[in-house]
Formats: sequence, structure tokens, C-alpha cells
Amino acid sequence: MKKYFILIHLLFLTILANAQVEKSSELYKTIKEKDSLLFNIGFNNCDIIQFKKLVSDNFEFYHDQGGIAKSKSEFIQSIENGLCKLDYKPKRVIDEKSLDIFPLNNNGVLYGAIQTGTHSFYAIEKNKEEYLTSVANFTHLWILENEKWKLSKGLSYNHKDVDKPTDNKLLFSDKEETERWLEQKSIPALGIGYIEDGKIKQVSVFGELEKGKTAPKNTIWNVASLTKPITALVSLKLIDSGKLSLDEALYKYYIDQDIINDPRAKKLTLRIILSHQTGFSNWRGNNENGKLSFDFEPGTKYQYSGEGFEYLKKVLENKFNKSIQQLADELIFKPLKMHNTNFVWNEQYESRFAKWHTEKGGKIYPTKKHNTASGADDLLTTIEDYTIFVNYLVNGAGLSINLFKEILSEQVRINDFKHFGLGWWIDENINSNKDFAMVHGGDDIGVHTIAFIIPKTKQGLIIFTNSDNGTGAFQEVLLKYLGKNGQGIMEVEMKR
Repeated sequence: MKKYFILIHLLFLTILANAQVEKSSELYKTIKEKDSLLFNIGFNNCDIIQFKKLVSDNFEFYHDQGGIAKSKSEFIQSIENGLCKLDYKPKRVIDEKSLDIFPLNNNGVLYGAIQTGTHSFYAIEKNKEEYLTSVANFTHLWILENEKWKLSKGLSYNHKDVDKPTDNKLLFSDKEETERWLEQKSIPALGIGYIEDGKIKQVSVFGELEKGKTAPKNTIWNVASLTKPITALVSLKLIDSGKLSLDEALYKYYIDQDIINDPRAKKLTLRIILSHQTGFSNWRGNNENGKLSFDFEPGTKYQYSGEGFEYLKKVLENKFNKSIQQLADELIFKPLKMHNTNFVWNEQYESRFAKWHTEKGGKIYPTKKHNTASGADDLLTTIEDYTIFVNYLVNGAGLSINLFKEILSEQVRINDFKHFGLGWWIDENINSNKDFAMVHGGDDIGVHTIAFIIPKTKQGLIIFTNSDNGTGAFQEVLLKYLGKNGQGIMEVEMKR
């Protein structure tokens, strides 16, 4: 061990004692020329003759990903069986600014040179622009053998792989291209529903339910808070049929025991709940005592609340003596033939459920198999079913014109760029024509979903993902399908 340490130490002393040569020197030009022959002609064109001419019989090559080639023949064989058989043409480009040459002398006589630098590798595919695949550092030892320069040792290390650029023409239509893009973003599965001119144009599922298990078109997704627009439409259908009123007090149908002695409970209406003005926190479990309570006077300002929609579910169930599932079945699911949508877990979903994945490492969260329906969260559905639902809304949902206008109108101001209507928030001025978009999202651990409607153009877009990384897909999908309107929505969403 001591012997090898001394040799390594002497090598470094040699390098330090012999400073790099000037770029104008003959040695620099010579080594650069040999490098060009080896790579620009040999590597880039799979010209084996150049390797045979320039590589020493004593050659050794060390690669931090490909391992060790212990001889010239082994190295050349790896080129012939690897490099020359790729399904694309490789190209190596040296960063000339990084290139340094250090002379090696023995008692004042030049016998070799050390070449160091950074090189980049590209792929060239037919009818496509070349693209970067990786960047690495390299160190080459050139030795004069019988007055001819030969590459004696090679090291290629510190490789940094670069993701293949996405072919936007194929993205979200070609399965292989889309799933490669998803893998780069660490998103196991993606569901897309797209509506144009009030008609469903695309329903697609890409990726995996979990590692090694392909996600089918009828994948079951937990869509988190995209449950709320369903509950909202159930309420609106009952209002439209005259069985409820938008502004009637709800305490006569139901009142939570936690607020039974609070006079503010009598101020709750469907309008207040559907526009998130109840004064409830998002979940009562967030309160110190774990009980439902008011943070402010109902109807005075906006505060997003899952509890509000849980309250609404109980109002509806008590008023009509039916479960939220039964009401949704009668008013939405069965008429629209949404056969794969349910508020509670069904064991038949197990084999096609999109498992929830963590942000780092893609680990799987435990599946929550709820047996109790929520009016705010955890709806189970397919991308096809939910796209049918959104398309129903795009085309008016069978509601009266005046009631549908209430959905879109400003019930409460969220900020300078958006307001909340009934069941949806409204992104304002998404383009130069001052059009608007209806938006609602769903976010839980391992779940990110979102839906958009542009009433003027009768467009709709639904995005489902099963990962903490899911929002990383939203921008590209939004821009791909909604173009400038999608850009406008993004700008509104980024404003605070």
C-alpha cells in the first residue's frame, strides 16, 4: 500500500512541477489533433480504424458508469458491440475552454502528456435535432511509443446524465413519449380528459398504478377535493327543481352539535356554504379542541372549508332522508352513466386503483379505504367519468340560465384576480378579451388533481395524478391543451 501511495504522490508532484502548456504550443496542438482523430472521426463515426491506430496495446479505460476495460481488445470490442449498435448516432464534443495539457518529462526528455477537460455527449436521431445526453470530466494519459503518440490510459468520470428533451408533438398522445416524460418527473400515472366545443375529444391514462403495473383506461383515482363540485351540483340540481332554496336557513334541516348553541349557526345557507363563507376552518381537527366552531361571522368573507361541504352533505341527507351517494346517483351518476364513480371504497377497485406515491423515492402511501361518504373529499372515479361530469357542466348541467349564472358570479372576493362562485373559483381576465375560467383542484398526500372549464369556448380540461409530485405535470398539460388561455390561467394562479 505504501509503495502505491508513493507512486501516486510522485505522479502529482510531476504534474505540479510541469505546468500546463500554452494553447499555442506544439504539444497542445499535437494532443488536440490526436484527440480529434480519436473522437471526431473514431467515436463520432464509429471508425474502429482510428481506435486501432491511436490506442496503446497496454491501454486501460476506467468509466464511472461503464466499468473497466483492461485491454485494448476489450475496449475496442465494447465500442463495436455498444457504441456502434446504438439506435442513434452518438456525438462527443469537447469543451475547449476546459482542455488542459500537462507534459510528462524524464530528465528533461518528453515521454508523455496528461490531457484533462470536460466533454459532452449528444444523440442524433433521424429527422430530429441532436440533443444532449450527458456531460463528464475526463483524464487521458498519452505516451510516446516509438515516437508515436498512443492513448495509454483513459478515465471518464463525474457523469451527469441529461434527460432526453420531450417531443411536444407526441406528448400526451404517444404512450411511450408521455410515460418517459412522466418518469422524468417522478409521476407514476397521469389521467387527462379534454373537452372542445362542448364535446369530449380525449380521455387518456398513462403510466402505472404502481411499479410494474400498467394503469388501464378505467383506472380508479381518489380525486380528493374534486369531490366538492359533485356535492355542489347535487345541491344546485335540488335548488333548480324547487326542493331547496339558495338562501334559506339550513338549521331547520340539520345543525351540528358542536355549534348548536351558537346563534351564527342559523345564518348558514347553501349560498354561504357553496362559496366557502361559513367561517369554519378547513377541518375541525385543526382546531385546538377538535370541535367545529366559527372563526368569523358567516357570509362576511372567504375561507376554504372542507367542513362546510361535510355540513352540506349532512343537511342534504337529513332533508331528503337519502345518502349523498343515493342523491348523486339519482341526479348525476345514473343519468350521465358514470358507472365507476362512488363516494366509498369498493373492493372491486383494488386491482385498478392508482396508488398514492411519495415525492421522494416514489414510495407508496397506505390506501385509505373509506366506508363513510364525505361531501368534501375522497371521491373515487375514473378520468372518463369525471370528464363526462365536467362536459355536463360545460353544456350547462341542465340548470336554468339564472342559476348557472350564479355559479359564475362573484359570491365572495378571493383576491384581486379571482373570486369564488358556487362550487368553483373563477380566474378572471385570463386573456385580452377578459374571459374567465372555472377552476377546482384536489390535493391530498399522494394525490393532485385539477379541473378547468372555459365557458366562452366550451373547453374543459381534467388532470389526475397519483403522486406528491403531481402538480409538476399541470403546466405542460395546461399549455398543451388550452394554449394562451392556459397561460393566462397560470398567470392568475401565480398571483397572490
